[in-house]
Amino acid sequence: MTTNEAMQARWDAVMMRNYGTPPIAISRGEGARVWDVEGREYLDLLGGIAVSSLGHAHPAIVDAVTRQASQVMHTSNFYMHEPGIALAERLARLLGEPTRVFLCQDGATANEAALKIVRKHFQGERAEIVSTNGSFHGRTLGALSVTGNPAKRIPFEPLPGPVTFVDFGDVNALSAAVTRSTAAVILEPLQGEGGIIAPTEGYLQGAREICDRTGALLIIDEVQSGIGRTGAWLASGSAGVVPDIVTLAKGLAGGMPLGAVLATGLAATTFAPGDHGSTFGGNPVSCAAALAVLETIERDGLLSHVTAVGQRWAAGFDSIVHPLLASHRGVGLWRALELSDDKAPQFEAAARRHGFLVNAVRPNAIRLAPPLILTNEQADSFLATLPAILDHSL
Repeated sequence: MTTNEAMQARWDAVMMRNYGTPPIAISRGEGARVWDVEGREYLDLLGGIAVSSLGHAHPAIVDAVTRQASQVMHTSNFYMHEPGIALAERLARLLGEPTRVFLCQDGATANEAALKIVRKHFQGERAEIVSTNGSFHGRTLGALSVTGNPAKRIPFEPLPGPVTFVDFGDVNALSAAVTRSTAAVILEPLQGEGGIIAPTEGYLQGAREICDRTGALLIIDEVQSGIGRTGAWLASGSAGVVPDIVTLAKGLAGGMPLGAVLATGLAATTFAPGDHGSTFGGNPVSCAAALAVLETIERDGLLSHVTAVGQRWAAGFDSIVHPLLASHRGVGLWRALELSDDKAPQFEAAARRHGFLVNAVRPNAIRLAPPLILTNEQADSFLATLPAILDHSL
């Protein structure tokens, strides 16, 4: 029995069944590369599901975490600390207007906080949320209630509501669904778990106009799209849209657990003392890591780098002709390969055998969300191997 197989047996004996059994165990990483417990090397093109924004063991994060851990690791929300205040100040500048910040643990808890802001803001006068089919906002009950995937929702119903779902990208359907009884609209700039689906041009601007007309709040879920993933700090900012509430997590702290809610206007002042909290949210170590991520992205010009490497990939995908590769889509270093058949699980396994970690996000779609530091050479190595991976997926 290999070390990997032994660890799978131990996993099966003690872990709940919600994840299934992972195919390999990772022992270490460096940059965009990782090694499993057998010593085999992989190019990590998933980045911990768009989390490892600076890759693995980046010196800036290692130094920030080590330094902060040697000072104070936890204070609770009863006390202030410099990394938390500095991070909130930095994040507040992303929206370009007065903003208040709540720091939490992850994307689901960020969306839970956003939904609570909406409830408190309207004081029972409005309750309906409008979301989209194919969306994903988290697995806690509130976040799950606005997730447009029946297979994920139905086993846990009844859920908080009411929630109305409309097709993503259809501004007319959104306009018809949002009324003066609607409390909020929650959207992703691109649907991540849906397979990196972009809306039609002008969709986010249309959503902003609809919310302005009806008085509903606009929540933009940038948990997966934010902090450089698309080549911009915020994908909604690229569209020229300022939401009432933005939720962040994943790549924000480069692997440390951290989420954030940014709110403007009246939504920024809705919470009063005692309305919400998080024991671990915004802990000093995670905040220090996030500051290192933001500073490194800015200092190293990673936003333009992400755009350039993403365009390099797009051109490379265009040049590959294979019966299994139907198309590709995405922006920056957030891409999907659409297959002509439901062979995504086979593709994921074949890619792993060839030394690449990718994700079968849909039965016929492969998600690519590598570290933002992915080099041209590393991107090209995947392009060069892609035909063979496709061949071995049939």
